[in-house]
Amino acid sequence: MRNSEPADLAEVVTERFGGDGADVTVASAPGRVNLIGGHTDYNDGFVLPVAIDRRTAVAARPRTDRTVRVFSTNVGETRTFSLDAPATEESSWVGYVEGVARSLADEAPSPVSGLDLAVRGNVPMGGGLSSSASLELAAATALNETWTLGHDRTELADRCWRVEREFVGVECGIMDQFVVALGESDRALFLDCRTREYERYPLDGDVRVVVTNTNVEHELVDSAYNERVAQCREGVELLAESLSHDVNALRDVSVAEFEERAETLPGTVRDRCEHVVRENERVKTAANALETGDMERVGALMGESHRSLRDSYEVSCEELDFVVETAESVDAELGSRMTGAGFGGCVVSLVRSDSVESFTETVRAAYAAETGIEPDIFPCAVGDGARVENGPSE
Repeated sequence: MRNSEPADLAEVVTERFGGDGADVTVASAPGRVNLIGGHTDYNDGFVLPVAIDRRTAVAARPRTDRTVRVFSTNVGETRTFSLDAPATEESSWVGYVEGVARSLADEAPSPVSGLDLAVRGNVPMGGGLSSSASLELAAATALNETWTLGHDRTELADRCWRVEREFVGVECGIMDQFVVALGESDRALFLDCRTREYERYPLDGDVRVVVTNTNVEHELVDSAYNERVAQCREGVELLAESLSHDVNALRDVSVAEFEERAETLPGTVRDRCEHVVRENERVKTAANALETGDMERVGALMGESHRSLRDSYEVSCEELDFVVETAESVDAELGSRMTGAGFGGCVVSLVRSDSVESFTETVRAAYAAETGIEPDIFPCAVGDGARVENGPSE
């Protein structure tokens, strides 16, 4: 992690809560960037994300009671809850930690102890890089080790996904938690969000993933997200009426089947469905292009994806569009698109490795001149998923 190593967090536990660090376990989990596959995950579709080298770390030390104390070095505050008391329904950052702790504790084979926890991360919050899944998996990995529960990373990903849906209340798909748990260095993860089957594809070493954070987030993100979930469900119901096979999600509709029935759908619903149906095909095509090393094709598909997210799914914004258009004007750029839920946040670009600095300078200057906002732009190494950094007495 930039600014400090995860192992340093063990010292924070002792400084904040006293005692010694002999029984502290530290785990970490990455953020993620989705190269392509926007809003397909909750439609049981396909995605192609990568884990990045920005991470969240959680240090855990068992207590003799059932109290959990959590200190965030980023926020500078401590929150407390009891595993024996009703859930606090906390909607801030600690809600993700509490949800994970309660989920793991409630289904543990025997009663578990309380905990003293310290949290630190450098995944930007609200930028579409999945800081929430990073926090969830870091906490789950640390608690799984501390409580000796024996869950594998796939099980932890599924549990954290359920926490986000049932405890936090976000109707997300499995993508974020899955790649944060199972990402691999220099590999993109092609994931079938229905079956959870996945394959890893190598990224060309001469190409870097570059993230541009617009540093804007508009207020309608949550309501617009849930609205599009509902519109996709309406499309599924309407398309299912005219198809002879089972249609449980938009991934069950081919491009040809959609085109034959598009005019029977209400205009807005038609646009939402068209994006998802065609995006699923783009993801599969992009995975094949990665397999053959055709990064230009991957980049072209990313551009198509952004235009579809902008025009059909309508989840982009002026700031995101400006970054994409500026990035596409740079010769060394292969492809760019918004990443995350939309209406602000980040753009992901594929850039020739030897031109990252000039690309960054061009986009930074143009965006600041256009908007008056200084963007955060950083190249990302494609890193590993959740892991235990060190255990007690290490």
